[in-house]
Amino acid sequence: MSTYITATKARKNFFALMERASHPGFEVNITRNGIPAVVMMSFEEYEGLMETLEIMSDPQLVKDINEAMKEKGGIPLEELEKELQIKPYVPRHSATKGRKTVSKTTVRRATKNHRRAAKTAK
Repeated sequence: MSTYITATKARKNFFALMERASHPGFEVNITRNGIPAVVMMSFEEYEGLMETLEIMSDPQLVKDINEAMKEKGGIPLEELEKELQIKPYVPRHSATKGRKTVSKTTVRRATKNHRRAAKTAK
């Protein structure tokens, strides 16, 4: 849910806006002279956007992801961690409340480390 507010009103209600924007799915667009100038959003959403941009800027990783999505089946997270010899992932904070999730950054790092290991083994 998105809301627009002037910079003056945002300044007067900063902490209330910060509380509302801290929830995923809600952002505050702060305008100056009627033109959107700044967006306030939850850190979780911001982090997800940055991770997505980073992943999408790596053509090889995008290719790998697309190929993986075409494959049938899957592998449980615990098996992947064991195969790549990485520590089990523990979410720092998650809106999923109890579901085990893997951040895109974790997958990207694991993929790059796996590629390096494969090149070294050759």
